[in-house]
Amino acid sequence: MVITVGRQYGSGGREIGTKLAERFGIAYYDDLLLKKAAQESGLCEELFRSFDERPKSFLYSIALDPYSFSMSHITSKGSIEQQVYLATYDTIKKLADEGPCVLIGRCADYALKDRTDVINLFITAPLENRIKRVSRRNGISEEEAKERIRRRDKDRAAYYNFYSAKEWGDAESYDMCIDSSLLGIEGTVDLLAEMLRLKGMEKR
Repeated sequence: MVITVGRQYGSGGREIGTKLAERFGIAYYDDLLLKKAAQESGLCEELFRSFDERPKSFLYSIALDPYSFSMSHITSKGSIEQQVYLATYDTIKKLADEGPCVLIGRCADYALKDRTDVINLFITAPLENRIKRVSRRNGISEEEAKERIRRRDKDRAAYYNFYSAKEWGDAESYDMCIDSSLLGIEGTVDLLAEMLRLKGMEKR
């Protein structure tokens, strides 16, 4: 079984995904997914990080600093943004083919939409809880944390809505949406792990 995790920024979705992978003894892909996509595509890893769940951020980067990236990457294969997305899309499918794993964000649920062995999760939490979490985790003020959350959620929603033609955070886009503040991180992991066992995900 493959588990995809969408998440609001500061909801603890990444930590929950990591713990689920540990609980079931399966692979976990977040930043490593970008590294693998870069290696397989031959594109610079920095391009993947520039675009990571941020549509058109590469063009914005060029506008700010036209010498920060080489324009030689743009070819007849399509825009650099399209190449990066398609490379990420292909890598997600290859990783799923390799065996059970947890995939964080990057429209993984859409890339795997034709598979029947995928559970798509979305992790949310009240804004106040997320502000406190981001502020504590990053050592920034709550006002800075609030602005960071606003920007990151906006980027993730735009990326997901554009590439998947679905609605980021909408319950209809996922198999289960859960508020991590109700049970805390560990309690949420316990609940999701039990649900996954009922769906056939046995501990390896």
